[in-house]
Amino acid sequence: MIRHPAFRADPWAIRETALDLDALPQTESIFALSNGHIGLRANLDEGEPFGLPGTYLAGCYEARPLPYAEAGYGYPESGQSVVNVTNGKIVRLLVGDEPFDVRYGTLEEHERRLDLRGGLLHRRAVWRSPTGQVVRLRTTRLVSFSHRSVAAVHYEVEPLEEDVPVVVQSELVANEVLPDLGGDPRVAALLAAPLEAELSDRYGAGALLVHRTRASRMRIGAAMEHLVDGPEGTEWHVEVADDLARVTVTADVGPGRPLRLVKFLAYGWSGSRSLPAIRDQVEAALAGARHRGWDALVRDQRAYLDNFWSRADVEIEGEPALQQAVRFALYHTLQAGARGEERALAAKGLTGPGYDGHAFWDTETFVLPVLTYTAPRAARDALGWRHRTMGLARERAHQLGLEGAAFPWRTIAGQECSGYWPAGVAAFHVNADIADAVVRYQDASDDQAFATAVGLPLLVETARLWRSLGHFDGEGWFRIDGVTGPDEYSAVADNNVYTNLMAQRNLQAAADGVDAHPEEAAGLHAGKEEVASWREAADRMFVPYDTALGVHPQSEGFTEHQRWDFDATAPLAYPLLLHAPYFDLYRKQVVKQADLVLALHLRGDAFTPEEKARDFAYYEAITVRDSSLSACTQAVMAAEIGHLDLAYAYLCEAALMDLDDLEHNTRDGLHIAALAGTWIALVAGMGGMRDHHAGLCFSPRLPSQLSRLTFRIVYRGRVLRVDVTHDTTTYDLLRGEAVDLHHHGHAATVDPSAPLTLANPPAPRRDPPSQPPGRAPAGWPPGSDGDGDACGSDPAGAEAAAEAAAEAGAERA
Repeated sequence: MIRHPAFRADPWAIRETALDLDALPQTESIFALSNGHIGLRANLDEGEPFGLPGTYLAGCYEARPLPYAEAGYGYPESGQSVVNVTNGKIVRLLVGDEPFDVRYGTLEEHERRLDLRGGLLHRRAVWRSPTGQVVRLRTTRLVSFSHRSVAAVHYEVEPLEEDVPVVVQSELVANEVLPDLGGDPRVAALLAAPLEAELSDRYGAGALLVHRTRASRMRIGAAMEHLVDGPEGTEWHVEVADDLARVTVTADVGPGRPLRLVKFLAYGWSGSRSLPAIRDQVEAALAGARHRGWDALVRDQRAYLDNFWSRADVEIEGEPALQQAVRFALYHTLQAGARGEERALAAKGLTGPGYDGHAFWDTETFVLPVLTYTAPRAARDALGWRHRTMGLARERAHQLGLEGAAFPWRTIAGQECSGYWPAGVAAFHVNADIADAVVRYQDASDDQAFATAVGLPLLVETARLWRSLGHFDGEGWFRIDGVTGPDEYSAVADNNVYTNLMAQRNLQAAADGVDAHPEEAAGLHAGKEEVASWREAADRMFVPYDTALGVHPQSEGFTEHQRWDFDATAPLAYPLLLHAPYFDLYRKQVVKQADLVLALHLRGDAFTPEEKARDFAYYEAITVRDSSLSACTQAVMAAEIGHLDLAYAYLCEAALMDLDDLEHNTRDGLHIAALAGTWIALVAGMGGMRDHHAGLCFSPRLPSQLSRLTFRIVYRGRVLRVDVTHDTTTYDLLRGEAVDLHHHGHAATVDPSAPLTLANPPAPRRDPPSQPPGRAPAGWPPGSDGDGDACGSDPAGAEAAAEAAAEAGAERA
């Protein structure tokens, strides 16, 4: 979609200069606004036409049954689906007696612009009605970062040729009718009328609605208030009903005499608080917003983002589309978690109902590394949610006959919601992913209060799970059998390398945490004998290796499986899960997404450079990337090994996943982990940043397509800028005391008094790896798309495959 002529490469904005109705579902996701608590899809102000209406609150869900053809012990009984709550975005317009609808009359101009610096969505339209009146519409929408419960709209309509009577209807609407999106399992279960009315009230130029979800019994409050500025004679009135509140404004307007209104919105929800408490909460938030005023809300938004970009910006020279894409990715990653405040950070954020609004391991493995180094408070809060739901994880572990905590594969509120046990129950690596995020945040923040109150309990309970899940074999090796790793084309395998190595780090970190905090550890009943057993399991962790091939099997025996017949697989047969039975995928050498290669990245300290090169080449040839989570990891490892052009191609694929709608499911919401993966591909890939041990390590190398990469990170209260060219890297402390780091394996100290510039050694020369036929990233090999430019081009055969995916869907595309 970004290749559409209506879109332009802009370093600080996403701009659409003409309205494409066929692209509405995608643009509603791309232009969505959120602060991690409230999410507003970018539906047109007038509400119609739409692709998919959507207003979401983090953690607010409806329960639904999970049906099974055959029951089994330990199967989750209930699922959870994100709720489309009361819609406060709607502002309808009548010009004369004609409703403003872009499908009728003549839309002479239309532009939308997502301002990444200001945190605002601007819209400008010039419309000639069927009866000939011409009006100009200007709107600006925001979801406040500074005021968690507040959103607002600035709305202006002005005739351009003659005086016209206009009517503006500003609404709160509950239980919107949603379109039927078919049987795509990626799309949220569409619940019909999930909200029961409890209260409707009117006051001043505003109104309030309170509802409860029918099954989960969550109470949701939504309120609106207006400031009206119009010509003399402007009138307004308010009406309310159970599922609708409306403020109607009438005025006679003309050229130079526009009608303006500011709509303040406030939202709140709770699973336990009373109706008066929710009512008072949203009314107080609304009063605060009105007291602050529109101009101050806009200033607050800009100040918040100025602060964010000062410590998080990534600058690229050499590819304008990529510069735009990385800032878009960072902005939406921030939106997903900024004000989540111990609620689940969903795979789609709050941009759409895809995956039922569930959080997965994506959060800890892809999103939290970005937030840890750019918005650490948001990372801390996301881990605080895991800690808050640990009681449920303990109950789940007990149900499964295990010690410690078994965190869910997919959830909103903390209960396991996966109805497919090989992918859900058996994917225990989520526990180690959480522990890995804890270790990373603690090292990067040096937050001792978090380490004792949140980090240590998470590390201890996840370590207990691994010690009870695994066992020592006759040769003294610690084995973890019958688990599912990140690759969803393999399941219930023995000794998945990624799982075992991440569990090893988990066990070591838990033991170190107990030693560092003995008093708090005593409260968790973590004694010396238990800690010694963790260390022994970590020291004797079994990591399979195929000596004949000289590579690590993804799991024990994997390299002995029959290889998938890629030559006989047509482009339309991807994604494979829609065209092949799982049993066949599970018994063949074919990889959906980076698994062993992800281990090379996150546990790179466990492999030699030669092992990494051989492993990467082996798995490149069998990885089909039917998952949006893969390209960024492949970019990171390609860069480290020395395949810089290939790394650049994978970087572009990650960066354009949603802007180019590569999976053809951006309509359901953005791929937040893939967006975060854009930062990972740049910072960990081209910037070579690693955090395997305490402290920072960098091994930067740039591909030929880029002439400079500059990024900033937050580390222990410092802001460090890293400026990479082909020949040198300059480290500059923008804030804080001196910091020690490693540059291409050599220790260095960056002092705040002066930047430090060091030479970049050349990348090793290696033969380029091959990919399955038709599954190479765009622009690979260089020149294959005509000019060697990977950005903005689909992989060979990907469009046909994506169309097939859009028709039938994929569980985790």
